[in-house]
Amino acid sequence: MTRRVALIVERADIALGGAERSMAEVASALRDNGWRADLLAAKGTAQSDTVHVLCSEIPGKRVSLGVFGRALKQHLSRNHYDIVHSVLPFDFANVYQPRGGTYAETLLRNAASYRSPLERWWKRATAFTNRRRAQRLYAERSLCQGPDGPLVAALSNYVVEQLVSHYGTPRQRIVLNLNGVNTEHETDPQTTDRVRSEIYEKLRLADTDTPLLLLFAAHNFRLKGLDRLIQALPRAVAASMERMPNLIILGAGRADPYRRLAEKLGVAQHVLFLGADRNVRDALSVCDVGVLPTFYDPASRFILEALAAGKPVITTRFNGAADQFVDGRHGIVLDSPEDIDALSQAMLQFSATENVTKAVEAIKCDDLRSKVSIARVARELCQLYESILEKRPSS
Repeated sequence: MTRRVALIVERADIALGGAERSMAEVASALRDNGWRADLLAAKGTAQSDTVHVLCSEIPGKRVSLGVFGRALKQHLSRNHYDIVHSVLPFDFANVYQPRGGTYAETLLRNAASYRSPLERWWKRATAFTNRRRAQRLYAERSLCQGPDGPLVAALSNYVVEQLVSHYGTPRQRIVLNLNGVNTEHETDPQTTDRVRSEIYEKLRLADTDTPLLLLFAAHNFRLKGLDRLIQALPRAVAASMERMPNLIILGAGRADPYRRLAEKLGVAQHVLFLGADRNVRDALSVCDVGVLPTFYDPASRFILEALAAGKPVITTRFNGAADQFVDGRHGIVLDSPEDIDALSQAMLQFSATENVTKAVEAIKCDDLRSKVSIARVARELCQLYESILEKRPSS
């Protein structure tokens, strides 16, 4: 008989990216491993018989944790699942996987991303005035503390550290399940050519030019360190001896403040905003390096997609994706997004073709594409599910 797993997500909409896209990919990979994987969501669109939207009749884009929890319990009472795997802090799940990292760390690192000390203080002081956010933090803390409760699947060692430091979660309740991405998509050469032509035309580059194209992809430009990246760019441009650094930006964030910053610093001609409609994989096929000087990421999909595409990366220790590559071999891990000099030096290092080539060869030699694949994630989850079932008392 086919095993069944319920994957609980807030919204069934992969266009939102993040946890929604990740869990849809996990569900597909689990099915490839012989499991029936159903997505149980509060809101969204049920596009197949394995997607169940449970709170569609309730007005608004979101519902409270309590309302969704009651709808879930009703669904689970009427439908049999061998395993319940949730990305939200429900204590009736068998596995809790905080795909955004812990709520406690998210609040702290979000505050850290603001420039003004007053803003940082204010964000920390008012963090719990948001009722929805506070409710989830308290639910997560209650779920993660103590020896009993669901196993907690961490996307990175960074998330493991969060669980232990913020909640004192016992190590025996934590399972490391490093994040992954779909590595099976192939890029279309014609699409790649169009993207390259667009980038070269908008940056006013000649076909014979050999620029260093650095790709930044995110929606929350502030949290992911875009202003620090633009600040570091002039030093890299001024010191470059071989390939001139150019920054390509994908995402739905407000571009105007960052355009003005680039103009103020004299590097506007080296910065290109492509908006949110471009496919990240198409852009990666054209660019040389993925860069994300983030203040917070439990395990960035973008950095993993860059590695899967065979591209070296630059990120920070506040990104759990750093678990999956070797600093100095496949890319560079910065201690802080605030270190503008180190960020400019990292870009400058890859302005030498030899260094890019070495990193690309190392990524291929060490088969990072397999290491960051969603197929590997699903295999590990299947083993975790089976271990839970083996320990379950027979009825």
